[in-house]
Amino acid sequence: MDSYHRQLLHKDSRTGRDCKFCLQFDPDFATRKPIDRSVQEDQDDSAASHLSEDGHVRHRISEIIRMRKRYLQAHESISRSA
Repeated sequence: MDSYHRQLLHKDSRTGRDCKFCLQFDPDFATRKPIDRSVQEDQDDSAASHLSEDGHVRHRISEIIRMRKRYLQAHESISRSA
C-alpha cells in the first residue's frame, strides 16, 4: 500500500462522534457532511482520527487559523507594550 494513503480498516462500518475541536473552532462545522464531522469513537479529537479526508483537511485548516490568530495577538500585544 502507498504510504501516503490511509490504512484500510477492515470493518463494514465505522462508528464515530463529532469532533469537539472542530465544533469549537470551525464556524462552518454545522454545514459539513456528517462523515466529515466525525472522528473515530475510541480516539482523541485530532485531524488523523477523522473518518474522511475532507474532515482531516478541514481540521488542519482550523488548527492553522487558530495558531495564526494566537501569533497575531501575541505580536499585537508586544507592539503595544513597546
